[in-house]
Parts: sequence; C-alpha cells; structure tokens
Amino acid sequence: KFSDHEERLSGSDREEDEDDVEAALKKEVGQIRASTEQKLRRFQSVESGANNVVFIRTQGIEPENLVHHILKDMHTTKKKKTRVILRMLPISGTCKAFMEDMKKYTETFFEPWFKAPNKGTFQIVYKARNNSHMSREEVIKELAGIVGSLNPENKVDLNNPQYTIVVEIIKTVCCLSVVRDYVLFRKYNLQKVVKSSKEDAQQNAASLTEEQNSEVVKTETEEEKKSSKEVKEENK
Repeated sequence: KFSDHEERLSGSDREEDEDDVEAALKKEVGQIRASTEQKLRRFQSVESGANNVVFIRTQGIEPENLVHHILKDMHTTKKKKTRVILRMLPISGTCKAFMEDMKKYTETFFEPWFKAPNKGTFQIVYKARNNSHMSREEVIKELAGIVGSLNPENKVDLNNPQYTIVVEIIKTVCCLSVVRDYVLFRKYNLQKVVKSSKEDAQQNAASLTEEQNSEVVKTETEEEKKSSKEVKEENK
C-alpha cells in the first residue's frame, strides 16, 4: 500500500510522463508533415553540376507543357518577365551519357511522338557541358536512326520541324526532351521570344550589313594584295 503522499507523487509523475509522450508525438508528427510537404513541393531546386545551369524538379506537372505555356504567353504578350534567365528547356527523361545507354533508353522514350501511327518532322539539337567523350555527329546520327526505325514516315526538317529533340549532356548524364515550336519560340530563348518582328528584322538587317561590310573589306584587301603583286612584278 502507498501512502496518500506517495500516491499523489505517483499521479504527478504519470501526468508528466503523459505530457512528455504527447510532446514527443507532436514533435514526430510535425517532422513527418514537414518531410511530406518537402516531398510534395511543386518545385524543387536541384544541383546541376554545371556552371550557369539550374535544375528545377517539378511535382505533378509535365515540364514540356509548363515551359511551352510560359513561352507561348511571353511570345503573345511580348512582356519580358525575367532579366537573368536566358533559356528555359524542359527535361522529360535522363539516362547515362554513353551511346549504348542512350540508344536503349530512347527506343522507348521517343515512342509517344514518333512510333507508328504517330509521326512528324523533327530535328535534333545537341549541347554538351563538362563532357568530352561524346561525339555530336554520332549522337545525332544514332538518335535520328532510332526515330526513323519507329516510323519511316518521320522526316528530318531543319527549317520548321514539328518536334525538336533536345539533347543536353552534363558530365555523365544525358537529359532529353521533345519540344514543340522550337523555331517559333526562338530556340526557347526567353530574351528573344519577346522581341517583335520589327525588332528582329532590324537586328537581322544590322547583322547582314555587318557581314556585307566585312566582305567589302575582305575584297578590298584582296584587291590591294593583287595590286601590290602587280607593282612588284613591274618593278622586276
């Protein structure tokens, strides 16, 4: 038997233990919720492994549709909404940056766009960062062959293709996507897509004039060399 005093102490201890358990449970539940919320965040920054390249992981959002929507809005409104981002490219699939791995992966990856009865015109754009063992020509040739094997009616179009296959190599990782309106949206360049047709025409005219001036200088230089040679021969 316990005395009244001992029973009171025992009851107090039990209450403190219950409080401690309740606090521990609340803490654990809070940690689980925080972890779950972090996992379910719609956008997460991921280290890319390359300078000036930022990866944003999406949750429950198709990256192709999201980026296309952003570029379409900027192309329509001509409103510049970023100062520091140059290009925005969706990445739908990744694999090891070795030819055999890429061939095996893309045989399945390309099916939604290019496997019969689906078909379309396409081009392949390639860029490598911090990687020197891959050959641009070999990658384009092999991937184009895979697209052709999925449906012989798939044709290459370098001017205005329906689909552009984007291949981005970063170290030992190959990032892949198939995008629409690549030419219309100026290669998915956020700085250029907001420019008007008039601005583009002026810029192109300026570039053309610069090239023509360069050709004139080059021609004059060649003429000078020819005249100098003729004078030298006359002196002889």
